[in-house]
Amino acid sequence: MKVVEIFTDGACRGNPGPGGWGALRHNGTEKRLYGGEAHTTNNRMELLAVIRGLEAVSESSQIDLTSDSQYVRKGITEWLQGWKTAAKKPVKNKDLWPLLDEQAHRHWVKGRSGHRENEIADDLANLGIDDLLEQA
Repeated sequence: MKVVEIFTDGACRGNPGPGGWGALRHNGTEKRLYGGEAHTTNNRMELLAVIRGLEAVSESSQIDLTSDSQYVRKGITEWLQGWKTAAKKPVKNKDLWPLLDEQAHRHWVKGRSGHRENEIADDLANLGIDDLLEQA
């Protein structure tokens, strides 16, 4: 099975504030993805980076996902089932958990500080904010 590496990051200038997400897909060639939202949070951008990165994989593959976000890590490994059954407390980012759930069967790898590809993902997330602010 083909192995695809995805490196993700989210950024926000103010929290909430303008935010961006970035994903770098690598399987021999690099594909850079990014985007932004005008009024958002860092956690939403971290989630969207993973979701958009995984959505960009068109064929059945083994995914090695690298993120520096504990929110994403815990979301995938601990909280994913909780958003479905939470009845007493409002669930933050409830609209994104179903999208992540679709991709939850994928592989998880912890991010590393100073990691080249993770630094590119961070740059892409900030590019998403820059593009958003230039359009405003």
